[in-house]
Amino acid sequence: MVKKHVYGTPFETEAVVLTVAASSDPFSVGVSSVENGYQFTYEMADTDLIFGLGENTRGINKRGYLYTSYCIDEKDHTEDKHSMYSAHNFILISGTSHVGLFFDYPSRLTFDLGYTVQNQLTVSCDSTDLYVYEITGDSDEDVVKQFRHLIGRSYIPPKFAFGFGQSRWGYKTADDFRNVVKTYRENHLPIDMLYMDIDYMDHFKDFTVNPEEFPDFAAYVDEMKAQNIHLVPIIDAGVKVEDGYDVYEEGKEKNYFCKRADGSDFAVAVWPGWTHFPDFLNPDARKWFGHKYEFLLSKGIDAFWNDMNEPATFYTEEGLAELRPKLQAILDGDLGDNPSRLSATTTVLSHNPKDFSRFYHKIDGKMVCNETVHNLFGYNMTRSAGEAFTELVPDKRILMFSRSSYIGMHRYGGTWMGDNKSWWSHILLNLKMLPSLNMCGILYTGADLGGFLCNATRDLVLRWLALGVFTPLMRNHTALGTREQECYQFEHIEDFRHVLGVRYRLVPYLYSEYMKAALNDEMLFRPLSFVYPEDTHAREVEDQLMLGHEIMIAPIYTQNTTGRYVYLPEEMKFIKFLPDGCLYEEILSQGHHYVDVALNEVPLFIRKDKCIPICDVAESVPEIDYATIQMIGYPDAKYDLYDDDGVTPIR
Repeated sequence: MVKKHVYGTPFETEAVVLTVAASSDPFSVGVSSVENGYQFTYEMADTDLIFGLGENTRGINKRGYLYTSYCIDEKDHTEDKHSMYSAHNFILISGTSHVGLFFDYPSRLTFDLGYTVQNQLTVSCDSTDLYVYEITGDSDEDVVKQFRHLIGRSYIPPKFAFGFGQSRWGYKTADDFRNVVKTYRENHLPIDMLYMDIDYMDHFKDFTVNPEEFPDFAAYVDEMKAQNIHLVPIIDAGVKVEDGYDVYEEGKEKNYFCKRADGSDFAVAVWPGWTHFPDFLNPDARKWFGHKYEFLLSKGIDAFWNDMNEPATFYTEEGLAELRPKLQAILDGDLGDNPSRLSATTTVLSHNPKDFSRFYHKIDGKMVCNETVHNLFGYNMTRSAGEAFTELVPDKRILMFSRSSYIGMHRYGGTWMGDNKSWWSHILLNLKMLPSLNMCGILYTGADLGGFLCNATRDLVLRWLALGVFTPLMRNHTALGTREQECYQFEHIEDFRHVLGVRYRLVPYLYSEYMKAALNDEMLFRPLSFVYPEDTHAREVEDQLMLGHEIMIAPIYTQNTTGRYVYLPEEMKFIKFLPDGCLYEEILSQGHHYVDVALNEVPLFIRKDKCIPICDVAESVPEIDYATIQMIGYPDAKYDLYDDDGVTPIR
């Protein structure tokens, strides 16, 4: 059952697609007014679990910490962080009852989930205008299914998006990209996508390509497609301020950029230098920007990733003006008793929260400060593209995912988990984000395998790939200046060839389960407790997940280990994909087990009386031969395989 509680005059975020009448029933959560806003309080039982909040740090069970829903470019994904790139204001209270709460509120929202008072859940905001949706059900899955139905069908990507992709910030020339493809293909390492970070552009300007490197970009795209490679260019949120640049001049002429309070165009420095932000909350500006993707679509591009759309800021004119006198005082020798004052002073320049209160959107003819609708920026950037695709290429699915999002964006694209690091702990964080994102509608997701920042090691990349085998978005990505971590950069390339090959063997199952989840408003990844709610051990497992309806995954995320302990809530068949192409199969009883998993093996567990389809190895998705499908798992089990052409949109 869904109840809609209305407070004040909420901003219409369009996160919800169903019409729900305002409820006159009392809210089961305590509500009190505090400093022009509201505080919602719920007394938790000792055994209650708290799920949700989409992309965030810490555990699958979020109980015990403080989270702030406020989109921010945060590269340090450590346990002390309260905010990430996205805002997903849905929580699920799982105990003797099952209650979901969605706070449809586009500004800063604080979730105190037993942080201040151990058994008290408190959600607070500084405005009296919001919707709160209260969802009750018979189980955790029932609540999530109702919520997913409320917010609309999840984005469905093209089938090639289930292949493997290689990325690196630092590929600059046409030959850089050619050499990556050449080396993957020569070594028979499967691959479908090659990502183009900011250096492919002409001086970092959106909807341009470097004319010296790509004099005939359409021909270059065709060259890649002839090798079954889809190029995936990045699009950033800021439009470079430059006379003669058509996107800038059109936006300025049509008044489509965000404003300062005085009505001038707000200026912020990011990769191109000074830029303006398109006003994505203005429907006309949103449509204008979305149709700019036609520049690349017309060249044959069928995949994109949106970035820097929290929005990210390096500095503003206002921020520089505030900083100058402080720096001058330091340069004049006024360090006081704090030698670190210089670094502390300059670090506030980048991603300065003050900057979000310095620019405005024009909504229904009124100026609205970004601070009050901040979390909708990235969502509406990707929405602008998604809506344009339905007009520009109505008969084709386009791959699209974004760094920042709000609930509602899941209808237009997926997301990746941002600028992680080559840390073993981030493999586990990758796993823990999956069910939380699925609850909020985001099914097409994954992390930068091997880690974006810091230097990767061979064993870390292999172990991370063995998790990435199962995530819809499977991409190796790393930053400029880090160790090269393409799969051919390490010794014994055959181990990487095997792990990537397992992904392609599993595509029939992964695509089938993804489509069922999307079409039925279900989760692809579930915590064990969703499937085994009466099992007290399952309720505490945080490093294993159910994937689809047939399997459990349990990746290795610890350095220098040859296996791990797993908990099986029921009898399961332990499967390992071995490097010689064979399968290791063993039936394990319910309970705790230690399983051996070598660096070049990929493990999974098939539930009792279930089976899954696998096929022969292929080097790209179009080469997968469904005629080679065989079922593995329990004899006489049946599997309902979903398949389609992977291209035609599903309305």
